[in-house]
Amino acid sequence: MGRAFEFRKARKMKRWSAMSKAFTRIGKDIVMAVKEGGPDPDSNSRLRAVIQNAKAVNMPKDNVERAIKRASDKSLGDYKEVLFEGYAPHGIAILIETATDNNTRTVANIRSYFNKCNGSLGTSGSVEFMFDHTCNFRINGEGIDPEELELEMIDFGTEEVFVDDDGILIYAPFESFGAIQKELETREVEILSSGFERIPQITKQLNEKQVADVEKLLEKIEDDDDVQNVYHTMQE
Repeated sequence: MGRAFEFRKARKMKRWSAMSKAFTRIGKDIVMAVKEGGPDPDSNSRLRAVIQNAKAVNMPKDNVERAIKRASDKSLGDYKEVLFEGYAPHGIAILIETATDNNTRTVANIRSYFNKCNGSLGTSGSVEFMFDHTCNFRINGEGIDPEELELEMIDFGTEEVFVDDDGILIYAPFESFGAIQKELETREVEILSSGFERIPQITKQLNEKQVADVEKLLEKIEDDDDVQNVYHTMQE
């Protein structure tokens, strides 16, 4: 098993599974998908992917339909995806993905979290290079041989395939998302969820007190409504 497997196993233990946060994130993803490609999932591949993710976290169908309807309202403001980079205490690099309709507010909030927790907000490109930007798909594994699937999907950019309790997981570079999504749909493979992750190239082990220092900052960042995902180089 490679880094994607280990990363996935560690992340599954984290508090990102909280439904209220998941619903907020997916609601923003729907708005951005509709603004980009329209409200019809049949012709909008990004929206199809978000709807799959909504089902995966048991988001009610009514919530999804309301979000699509709201996003279709031209008077509704758009969300911009903004990446923040910085360092927590003890040299831990942090990468923060946000979706915001008010960048001034988001910048001020993120900076305040770093300042309050003895971290430092960095400039663009200061830590992003320490993470591999990947895409992933979780599919229904019934009747599918994962080793055979991996061989067949290599031509579409797949780097790692493994099985866990949630089905078969496919990992690939970020830019392979469209090709893999199209091929899975062509094969009529059921996609349960999909998304993007940033996997740290190296991680750093800390002692218990140091971990607590970093966790204090991570909790503040993760609680912010504008934050979609947080990645770091602390060993978990």
